[in-house]
Amino acid sequence: MAEQHRLSIQTRGRGTTEITGEIAAVVRQSAVDAGIAHVFVRHTSCGLLITENADADVRRDLETLLRRWAPDGDPAYRHDLEGDDDMAAHARSLLTGVELSVPFADGRLLLGTWQGIYLCEHRANGHRREIVVTLLG
Repeated sequence: MAEQHRLSIQTRGRGTTEITGEIAAVVRQSAVDAGIAHVFVRHTSCGLLITENADADVRRDLETLLRRWAPDGDPAYRHDLEGDDDMAAHARSLLTGVELSVPFADGRLLLGTWQGIYLCEHRANGHRREIVVTLLG
């Protein structure tokens, strides 16, 4: 059995937006008893993470690392049609990934105690991002 849902999430700009609740609601309302929730973001300048949800410093530190690994405005970049953050956002998307899978059962995501699901906006400005959640059971 499978179900598919689409979510639209507005970001505030670079940083993380927790979407655990939105994904959990899809699972809770599903007719699928147990399986895998595959979460996919349909963009090339943002990504998805499962990381600690108890201490916001973890997410701030991850952003610091992403800025080091893929800095805005690097003169070596050729792709800058949409500004200094354009190529850096694409590179960061590769580092974070655009999909993840989470097991679920009995209407609940089977995340660990301190795990949360986050949409990572890699562009300086906010965007409306579309997420596809496919439940396979």
